[in-house]
Amino acid sequence: MIRIEGVTKRFGQLDVLKGLDVVIHPGRVTGIVGHNAAGKTTLIKTILGLTRRDAGEIFVDGVRVNGDESYRSSIGYMPQIARFPSGLTGTVLLDMLRALRPHDRVDETLIDAFGIRSELKKNLNTLSGGTRQKINAVSAFLFDPSLLILDEPTAGLDPRSSSLLKDRIAADRARGKTFIVTSHLMAELQEIADDVVFMSEGRVRFSGSVDEMMDVTRQANLERAVAALMDRGVAA
Repeated sequence: MIRIEGVTKRFGQLDVLKGLDVVIHPGRVTGIVGHNAAGKTTLIKTILGLTRRDAGEIFVDGVRVNGDESYRSSIGYMPQIARFPSGLTGTVLLDMLRALRPHDRVDETLIDAFGIRSELKKNLNTLSGGTRQKINAVSAFLFDPSLLILDEPTAGLDPRSSSLLKDRIAADRARGKTFIVTSHLMAELQEIADDVVFMSEGRVRFSGSVDEMMDVTRQANLERAVAALMDRGVAA
């Protein structure tokens, strides 16, 4: 689904991505983990084309990412913090999104699953952080994308809503969709992820299945395995 080859990115004198090589396999959930400032967010933004890489290549479904934004039509993106336009209701926001893609299939099942249809009538600025996060999720899944990139997707969600979202991820994965998920909650990531990419100082230090990571580090769960790699500071 996604192949990244030798990608570098520098902001001023700071090297953020240093010759990054990684493959995100289709039909699987891949967790991106690592230290703070490891380059996780920059990696996501380069895949989305929101940040221009300095060198290297990125391929999404075999298509080279080179400034043509058409490949993004197959991607749903859920940022960690949704910054919605000021003064809009949720209904108006979703209507605007649908108007931008009038011929695409629309999936609103998360609206009713979360029970927020009445909340969509309210100004987004007046909603709780949890409700805004639910609308953030609805927007990411709205056009039934084949690739979803979710940055801390359950942040601010109550246990019921978090469970509903994780169930939706599992169901869509079973339908062949591909997910990239970042999370600081390793127990949660272990519940939903097939593969994990561990980043440190702008490089991929481990890429493989969750089980492989635990085997390599000789740890009983993903949290302990990631912590062990952080302590090592080198490739497994």
